[in-house]
Amino acid sequence: MHYALDLRTFIFSHYFYTGFRIAIGVIGLTSLVLAYADLPTAMTVCIGALCTSLMDMPSPLRHKFNEMLSSVLLCTAVTLIISLCAPFNLLLSIMLVIISFLASMMVVYGKKTMPLQFAALFVMTLSMENELSAREAFLHSGLFLAGGLSYMTYSMVVSWFLRNRIRQQILAEALFELTRYIDIKAGFYDTSTDLNEQFNLAVRQQILLADKQQASRDLLLRGKQSEQDSVLVQVHFRMLDLYELVLATHTDYVVLRRYLADTDVLDLLHQMVDKAARDIESVAYSITRKRASYSEISYREDMEAIEKSVVRLEQDSRDGKLPEEALTALRSSLNKLRDVVDMIGQLHLATQAPAAPMPMLPDADMTPFLTQQRYALGVMLSNMSWTSPTFRFSIRVALAITVGLLIADHLPYAAHGYWIVLTIVIILKPSFSMTKQRRSDRLIGTVIGCVVTSVILHFVHAPVLLLGFLFLATAAVPAFLYIKYRYAAVAATMQILLQINLLVPTNAHVVSERLTDTLIGAIIATLFSFVLPSWEYRALPQLVKNVLADNQRYIIAARDLLQARITDDFVYRISRKRLMDSLAGLSSALVRMLDEPESKRRAVEDINLFVVQNYLVIAHVASLRLLLRRHVRGQPSTYVNSMLEDICARVWDNLARAQQRWDAIMPSKVSAVESKVEGTFDVDYELDPANPEPGVQAWSGWRLLQRRSKLIAEDANKIVIHSTAIAHNLVNVED
Repeated sequence: MHYALDLRTFIFSHYFYTGFRIAIGVIGLTSLVLAYADLPTAMTVCIGALCTSLMDMPSPLRHKFNEMLSSVLLCTAVTLIISLCAPFNLLLSIMLVIISFLASMMVVYGKKTMPLQFAALFVMTLSMENELSAREAFLHSGLFLAGGLSYMTYSMVVSWFLRNRIRQQILAEALFELTRYIDIKAGFYDTSTDLNEQFNLAVRQQILLADKQQASRDLLLRGKQSEQDSVLVQVHFRMLDLYELVLATHTDYVVLRRYLADTDVLDLLHQMVDKAARDIESVAYSITRKRASYSEISYREDMEAIEKSVVRLEQDSRDGKLPEEALTALRSSLNKLRDVVDMIGQLHLATQAPAAPMPMLPDADMTPFLTQQRYALGVMLSNMSWTSPTFRFSIRVALAITVGLLIADHLPYAAHGYWIVLTIVIILKPSFSMTKQRRSDRLIGTVIGCVVTSVILHFVHAPVLLLGFLFLATAAVPAFLYIKYRYAAVAATMQILLQINLLVPTNAHVVSERLTDTLIGAIIATLFSFVLPSWEYRALPQLVKNVLADNQRYIIAARDLLQARITDDFVYRISRKRLMDSLAGLSSALVRMLDEPESKRRAVEDINLFVVQNYLVIAHVASLRLLLRRHVRGQPSTYVNSMLEDICARVWDNLARAQQRWDAIMPSKVSAVESKVEGTFDVDYELDPANPEPGVQAWSGWRLLQRRSKLIAEDANKIVIHSTAIAHNLVNVED
């Protein structure tokens, strides 16, 4: 369950705050206008505010201003164009298709423009029923513009006052998702869970976690930080350090389960990891409540119980009853959990620090870590081709709306063309999986929303009371839009029906007709999801290629950091983030592909294993960093550096071999990665890693380094195997 669906956290989350803020702005502005003007005027202003509120999302203030102003200007232009064309059916139909196409092309700029695309199409559908004179059209558009600008001003003022609160909520959300990730990690010690399924859950959660961590970076590290931000920034950095430690806890779970399943030590480890998750969760709770966090969880008894079990198992190992590798993996897990617990303590301490001038950040230039977005016209123009998924999606939307309008004109009852078009716009999304999910949620949500609204309209007739219900619906839509769309669909249906009823009072049977219109729109959207489709397998070649290239860069950066060739981990963190982003893109494509027809799925198992193995490489590198920090004393630097050079060279060579095989199998199926992978591995050993000098074996980290070297080499070799299998699977696919 999403953390925000829990009432304890929902009312403190940014989802609730956003919904409440939007409802106050939209309904408050409508009520204010209603006190001095008639209802149609107030509702026109309301629609302007509502369309602008679709872009009112947690974002840096400068970005929020640009996004909302773009929405106001674009939606006003659409309102004016459609209102002027409304009296002329043929011209209106042509403009509806053109605007639908151009609005859908905006999706090329990324997910942040999807609300803007919907806002433009939403106001287009609401304006198509207005048969106004030219003068009335300009007046109508002016009122819409006034509503949009008024709401934007209100939102910017409120967001400025609540800017620190929003940062707290976004940071807390990242911590809640980290808690969920650690819950999944705890499942690795539960022998009743399937290990492969647990890996899949962990990979999918890492996608979501990476997205929330990026949102936290964008809000906390962009621009000049204030003294109040200092606490949040420190918590943010401790969270990232903790995440790397959690990555480093990966061990050979197969060995642990094989040899320790009959002991109590795995249950104890599971219990301890679960406690750690609850401990981090308490930090997130405290941040949402704007107070310092103090740990109420004690790990002492768990540690003592695990250590007693380790002592017994050491005796079994000496007696030959337990392999040394199982004991080594157990000790490694326990040591890493100690480090995780210590870091959680530092996380608590970071929340207790008083506000102070921002300390000098370890990485002065945060720009590479922040989301960069280009809105140049050339980006859209370059995608005006049949090979572009966005172009195909835009054509798909335009054709679906055209068919929807034609059907609406020939229905035997008084059909509402705008409702059919609105349903198509809501359901038809760039990917088949999103369309499939939206269709189900929209149909169920519309039925429930229509029934609830019918009951309300039957018993309630006073405009003030209807505005009260409209307030609740307006608050619920943005509150649930990204966490439970089905709830948002119920609220959105109520919102639109109540708005329309306030403008043009209707009777109950019209609501039932809208259910029919919704079903027609859903059928059209479903059928057109198969027209010029952008099946996910078509994007796989480039996504796999990107992962291989980014992993090579990551290994180069990891080598330099592990061997202390560089003084800080800035380049390493950048390389790791890029690799994680590439893996998130591939994993997301895989998840979407699983929702597509079975005939359109390609290499599902190999892609999943390919993603897992790449994540394991990241986990092994994190383990190596921790290993070198824990075993500094007596460390034979010459031998260690030679070993590290060997480890990184083997991984890099395997990744390069994977790329070479990929290019050989399907050279025409993937474009070259633009950025060149730089770095060389000229290995010149002073020591033979297989036969270290006397005394090297006495180093406490020797066996661990040997074992980790073997594991990372094995996983890198599996990357070659699975990437080759993916290429063979895709090479004969017809576009």
